[in-house]
Amino acid sequence: MPNPMEMMKVLGMWNTFKSNHPKFPMFMSAASQPGVITEDTVIEVKITTANGKVLETNLKIKESDLELVEQVKNLQR
Repeated sequence: MPNPMEMMKVLGMWNTFKSNHPKFPMFMSAASQPGVITEDTVIEVKITTANGKVLETNLKIKESDLELVEQVKNLQR
């Protein structure tokens, strides 16, 4: 069972994150709408470090990934 104090700490950190990056929760909300992430959807991730190094990857969602995608969506609620 999760520690309630740790959950409260994470919730506070999440609220700070949302305040610092208000577009990200809106993006996640839009991305989690029904029909957005389906089989063959491509998800791309790009990180640009402070010194300019770029790390990027992508993945194509398979049918077997969809249950995990749904579980991650449920964590947002």
